[in-house]
This record gives sequence, structure tokens and C-alpha cells, in this order.
Amino acid sequence: MTARARGALPTRTGAISVRGALLASCVLTLGGCATLGLEHPPTARQPLPTVAKPPASSQAAPGNDKAVLTEAQAQSALLTETDLGAPWTATHGAATWRDGMLKATTDAGACQPLLDALYADTLLGAPARVAVGLDDPDTGAQLRYQIAARRPADVDATLTWLGTMPVDCARFTAKTRTGLVEDVRVNAAPLPEVGDKRQGLRVSVATTTEDDQDLLLTLDVAAVRVGQDAFALTNGGLGDVPNDATQAAVQIGALRLADVRKQGRVQV
Repeated sequence: MTARARGALPTRTGAISVRGALLASCVLTLGGCATLGLEHPPTARQPLPTVAKPPASSQAAPGNDKAVLTEAQAQSALLTETDLGAPWTATHGAATWRDGMLKATTDAGACQPLLDALYADTLLGAPARVAVGLDDPDTGAQLRYQIAARRPADVDATLTWLGTMPVDCARFTAKTRTGLVEDVRVNAAPLPEVGDKRQGLRVSVATTTEDDQDLLLTLDVAAVRVGQDAFALTNGGLGDVPNDATQAAVQIGALRLADVRKQGRVQV
């Protein structure tokens, strides 16, 4: 279901993999592709070889780990278009499908909070500490990445809740504000094994417009806690969204947060 509704929810087809661009980009930005582990399948264990992973608990290590990230540290931990490589660019605004398909209601009460969080971009609560949006003009995909401003225990509780969605909200019906009836499916999705705790989802939203045009919105969802810090991202678009950018963004995000913390300890 990849047809386009006339005059609404525009998209681009012909999705292309970003793997080649990522391989070129990571050589310049993060010390080589071995750091990202991009040659492994999505389900493979992909540790961070350049940064020692903190122990799998909410306890902070001695030093500066308990301190809240400074504004400069939080900004430096954000992803950029350079990290993902061409064709990713700085966003030009929220994608039309966000209002058109994610702003919806459902009678499946347990699933409404998920729709609300996806629409408002508040997977780890609001407000985010810092956030950034990136667009892929070749496919019409949009990646939104944010660093949370929440305690590790609260982040872990949210990650646990997200982990229940593939069971509690595996498939449900929703309705948009314009009256479109949507078939929503939620599946667990593998993420690189970085950070202390993580949860990935693959959300698909299918609908048919009044003029019989089929639409399919696909969203990769990821949330990761790295020590005292956490980030969340969505990578979505109309049609089938390539997963390479999601996998790379998770690895880069975890590595960068750990590096920022490491540099902060050295400077103390």
C-alpha cells in the first residue's frame, strides 16, 4: 500500500539504503565503521568498542555521572546530518503525515498513550532536554531524536511500558480527526545492544482515503538509557522505511552520550 492520496500527505517513493553513506560518514565522525558495527545483521549483538559500557543498573559511577548534563554537553550529544550522511539534511518542519495520521484516537484505552506519545514526540516524557529533526528527501522519511530530562528510574519505567505494547497493542483500530479509520500494528523491533536498557518498536498505520488511495505509515521507534542519560528517536515515513538509519542512530547516540559523560569526568 504505497499509493499517494491526491493533494494530501505527499511522499516520495524509491527508498534507497543509507548504508553506503553511513559507511563513508562514520569513517569521518566516529573512528571507523567497526565502531558502528554496520556489517552485523540488525539482531546481532553490537557493543560499543571504544567506550566501556556502564554496569546494567541505575547506580551512577563515582565522579560527575550524577550531574545533569550541561546545555553544551546535551547539544554536543545530539545527532547531526553528518552522522547519518547523505541524503539526510536538517529538517524543514514536521512531516504532513504527523498531523494527518498520528493525530488519532482509539477505543483501545491502553493504546491511546502510545499514539499520543508518537504524535507529540514525547516517548520519554516532556519536555525533552534537547531535540533535533532530520529529513531524508529521497524517501520522505523523517527522523526525530531527543535527549530526555528524566531520572533513570522513570526512564526504566517508560521502557518497561513500551515493552508491553507489542502484546497489549499488537493490533488495534484508530480514527483520525478527519475520519479516516486506521489499522495500527505494533511489533517489537531489535536494537543494537548498547547502553543499559533499551526498547525498540515497529509501528505501522494503514488506512484508505475517501478516494480509495491506500496509505501506509511505518515508524521505527527506539528508546535507550545510557547510565544517567537517555534518548529516544522515531524514524518514519509513508511506505517501507529502511532500518539502517535507525540502527546507526541508536549506536551513534549511545556512543556519543557515553563519550560526553567520559569527557565530563576528565574535566572535573
